[in-house]
Amino acid sequence: MERLVPSQTLVLVVDVQVRLASAMPEAALAELIRNAGILLDAAKVLGVPVVASEQYPKGLGPTVPALKEKLDAIGVTPLPKLTFDACSDLAIARALDAVAPRSVIVVGMESHVCVMQTVRELVKRRFDTHVVADAVASRREENRQIGLELCVRAGATRTVTEAVVFDWLERAGSEAFKALSALVK
Repeated sequence: MERLVPSQTLVLVVDVQVRLASAMPEAALAELIRNAGILLDAAKVLGVPVVASEQYPKGLGPTVPALKEKLDAIGVTPLPKLTFDACSDLAIARALDAVAPRSVIVVGMESHVCVMQTVRELVKRRFDTHVVADAVASRREENRQIGLELCVRAGATRTVTEAVVFDWLERAGSEAFKALSALVK
């Protein structure tokens, strides 16, 4: 496994939408929003590109306000999709191709459906794929755990928010380190 390098990484936010969020366990949703927010803040500081998707926004609503604010701050508009696997949507595939990252960091909902299918396809397309266990959710914890297991079996690396942030940073002492280490406390 190679170090995550900000200039060679992309963060993919999968379907963290209002109506879907209302079906998530409260604690799991809060953890997802907090940690996905940390990753988006870190991406902003370090210049890591971000792509976000929304599954059938007419039915599931927009991205939750806390993450929509962070996406707006970095100029990212979530891309609507109907496919469960985000990579199979042409606009999202083009956005990935435009950045051409070596590594993709995946957060979102639901871990056993859209997250897993997206991760599986990213691995198939030979991206070094990392699924952030503390930034994904499903309506049931068992489904979240199975989704994470399926992601790993597909070839992804299971990780956590702090591991990603500190891998991007590589060393202490910089202004970025000071700003981002404060976020994870």
